[in-house]
Amino acid sequence: MTTLAAAPHMRVRSTGAGLFDHRRRALLVARLRLLLLMFGFVALALCALGRIAWLGAAKPGPQVQSMVTLLRPDRGEITDRNGLPLAREFPAYALWFNPEAMADGGEPLVRSAADVARELRAIFPDLDESEVAQMLASRKAGYIRRRILPEDANKVQNIGELALEITREKDRHYPQGSLAAHVLGYVAADGHGRVGMEAVLDKRLLDPALRGEPVALSIDARVQGALEDELERGMLSVDAVGAAGIVLDVDTGEVLALASKPGFDPNQIRTSDVVLPKERTDAGEMPAVFNRLTNQVYELGSTFKPLTVAVAIDTGVITNLGRRWQANKPVRVGRYSIGDSHFIGDTLNVPETLIHSSNIVSAQIAGEIGGPTLHNYFGQLGMNEAPYIELPARGAPLGMEGQWDKTKALYAGFGHGIAVTPLHLASAYAAMVNGGIWRPATLNRIEPGHAPRGRRVFKASTSARMNQLLRLIALYGTGKNADAPGFRVGGKTGSAEKPGVRGYRRTTLVSTFAAAFPMDKPRYVVIAMLDEPKGTRASSFQRTAAWNAAPIVKRLVSRVGPQLGVLPDANRDIDLSDVRSLVGE
Repeated sequence: MTTLAAAPHMRVRSTGAGLFDHRRRALLVARLRLLLLMFGFVALALCALGRIAWLGAAKPGPQVQSMVTLLRPDRGEITDRNGLPLAREFPAYALWFNPEAMADGGEPLVRSAADVARELRAIFPDLDESEVAQMLASRKAGYIRRRILPEDANKVQNIGELALEITREKDRHYPQGSLAAHVLGYVAADGHGRVGMEAVLDKRLLDPALRGEPVALSIDARVQGALEDELERGMLSVDAVGAAGIVLDVDTGEVLALASKPGFDPNQIRTSDVVLPKERTDAGEMPAVFNRLTNQVYELGSTFKPLTVAVAIDTGVITNLGRRWQANKPVRVGRYSIGDSHFIGDTLNVPETLIHSSNIVSAQIAGEIGGPTLHNYFGQLGMNEAPYIELPARGAPLGMEGQWDKTKALYAGFGHGIAVTPLHLASAYAAMVNGGIWRPATLNRIEPGHAPRGRRVFKASTSARMNQLLRLIALYGTGKNADAPGFRVGGKTGSAEKPGVRGYRRTTLVSTFAAAFPMDKPRYVVIAMLDEPKGTRASSFQRTAAWNAAPIVKRLVSRVGPQLGVLPDANRDIDLSDVRSLVGE
């Protein structure tokens, strides 16, 4: 009985213990899951903190930019000395052909390619209609035109073709067109400057801290425009292959205008402006971006004669301007001889030598100076190295190497056997007329009172005497055609044969006129050079500088003189009383 009664009781206790174990296991599993979840959250938090720490250490945080910073252009502005914009960042429109404009992949154009090209040419008259039609028909994406005006963009939209897309982009714009192109250069597709001051100032113009402030050049846009206009006119009138010119402040070295022809438009750079086919370069042709004033060296001929006379006066070789030299016989130099193009006279003094541009007497004067002394002076005038200016393209002189003997001096005395850039000549003339101080040329505007000290080359008395002699040349000699009335111009012509493979080519000349004004107190040097001018009706069928380069200077000085504060005055001039009597009939 007892045994039978105990069995159910034992079964009840066994069931209760199992239930208890089950609950305990469930609780343990729940706690384990909670613990794993907590570990997961902690790991996630640690990863987030690690990520934040890495970002803070390895990457800069977001920059807080002011409205002024956001409004700054991507590339700084370049202006002339008076604040006129020459190069600036510009929000531009461009016409882009998108052949995938139709979402369904159908034909990109509603009308024929020829019809659309015809309508585009009506908006842009200089567009090549056949080339555009071919591009549209080929269904190849690309620019149809860069830099279009907003009103022209509206006209394109009115055509109603979805494939003709107007894109807005940042662009480098030159508001004055081709003005001062060789000074400015251009900005390439990579956003960096090429040639000119765009290349020189590239880092400065892109610097976020500085690009908001315009960079002022020494250039005066008014003078620059006049120089380019007169050079172009002079070049075309005598069918020259090129031209170059400069207007230089003699007291500061600032370049007020610098030009090389042919020119180019930095707004529309073409491949041919930068690179020419080999057959054209072999023929002596230069691309349009080539700067003839700073990069090409020339034998500038008789423009060197005043420099030789200045050295002779400065060193005491010439103490009396009335001293006479034999001029009726060529100077023998070994197998060669130095002569004049025509008979000038039996004897010549210094003023007559410069007025009539005698090679014979100039060579004799250079011979008395001696090779080492003449070489040293020309070196002091900067002719022993590339010209001083910020532009990257600068030509190295030829003929200044080594020590000069007397033979070398005889030829160099009248500009033969030494080749320099027209910029070299401008800086040398500035030193000759400004009191004797040579200063480097610069394209950066110089604040008043901050001109470089420079180096003394000539005595002040030598400079004063040369100003008289240069004025005599313009009054009585080969520079008559440069004598702008009232502006007291002084200067010297130079017509030199260009060297070739087999010696000098008599049929090709480099014609140059180097001038300064006003000679009673010189302020500016002007150089005008023509490369291979022809004898035409405009030059009275003459090829020499007196007939083609000198008139350019006369017209230019008359135009820019008043703009530079030099007013014509027929009652003023440099005192020539002590030298006028030395000029013969």
